[in-house]
Amino acid sequence: MPLGGVPPELCGRARARPRALRPCPRIEGRSVCPRADAGLSSSLVAIGQSTGPGGQSPAPAGGASGGRTANTRVVVDPVPFAPTLRDRVRSFLRKHGRKLWWLHSAYALGLGITVVAFAQKGFEHARWLAISVGAAWLLVVLFFRLFGSGRDQAHVHAAGPKVKLRFFAMTYVLKNLYQGMLFFLLPFYWKSTTFWAPNSWFVVLLGICALLSTLDIVFDRVVFRFRALASVFHGVALFGCLNLVVPALFPDTRTLYSLLVATAITVVGFWTIHVNLATLRDRRWIALFVLSAGAALALVYAGRTAIPPVPMYVSHGAVGPIVLPDGRLGMVVRELHPSVIDKLLAITDVVVPGGKGDRLVHVWRHDGVEVHRATETTSRVDGPEGTVRLRSGLTGRELPKHLVGSWSVDVETQDGQLVGRVGFLVTE
Repeated sequence: MPLGGVPPELCGRARARPRALRPCPRIEGRSVCPRADAGLSSSLVAIGQSTGPGGQSPAPAGGASGGRTANTRVVVDPVPFAPTLRDRVRSFLRKHGRKLWWLHSAYALGLGITVVAFAQKGFEHARWLAISVGAAWLLVVLFFRLFGSGRDQAHVHAAGPKVKLRFFAMTYVLKNLYQGMLFFLLPFYWKSTTFWAPNSWFVVLLGICALLSTLDIVFDRVVFRFRALASVFHGVALFGCLNLVVPALFPDTRTLYSLLVATAITVVGFWTIHVNLATLRDRRWIALFVLSAGAALALVYAGRTAIPPVPMYVSHGAVGPIVLPDGRLGMVVRELHPSVIDKLLAITDVVVPGGKGDRLVHVWRHDGVEVHRATETTSRVDGPEGTVRLRSGLTGRELPKHLVGSWSVDVETQDGQLVGRVGFLVTE
């Protein structure tokens, strides 16, 4: 048998009977040629192992041991690709990764609600915020030193797995730190806020920042994409925390002093995010830093009435005409007629978990105009432990001629910060 396993008689017949072939027909652009198919199958049989009647292969001429085995061609069906567990996980994350981030955001929001419930247990835990504040501060500075701001972060998505892992690990830790701090602050600022007053905006701002810290995609791709936006976010969290940390670490601190200390440290934190320490060797930068700190302190002092005096808050307040022997009001009024007004008394209980660092006053207002102011030296009376009870009143001579309108009794610090408010209405 010649090389290739083709029998000589087949080659002879192929040379002896050549014939012309007609072109094969084409159906729908595809060639249909039965002769080619028949010839191909016969050639494969010839080239492969010859078969006898009944499909049995004839024995070789020289016997089983002395003959040579004919060349055979084995056609094996392709084995289907079986993805590994790692490939399946990657495919799932690639398809549903964004949904998983939103699911994690919902989990973070639930965790924040748990922190709010924990914060209501007591003010003594507020001192631990100092550790979270310090850690978040260092991580923010390091984050922008490593990854830059704006377009500089574009290389992260095209970088290797180690860079991506470092990026997402730092943002994950930062989000958890901010979530813990901001959600812990909310109940304290909520209690100290007098809604529909100038200081109600700050707790809303804290709530927005707390919500942003739970939205992973927004936090990573918007807030911490730009250095300026991240520094504002960090400044709000830092300022809010320090307002609470200072009286927790140093009891009986005046609220205004806590406010100014928090402002000064926040300015320093803002500068460390944007400027290297080596830059401050230039005296011009030092002068600019001093000017910015002075401007921030002056702005906060001028707008101190728009910041709640945490951690103080009014736990109870009411207005009425009669006082019981134990110091409580015998009758609480919300709306009354001017003909029954002979005198009015107001009693408020102010909780001071950070100690008694401020002198408090009662300010009576009629349609927003101040009518009477009673200092703490003349209005403080015995009250429950941990609170400052103030009692003041308006008698016949101090009452204005026209009583109809909206009335309020505000509890303020000596620096004008609003602690709480009790309102009532006089109608015809």
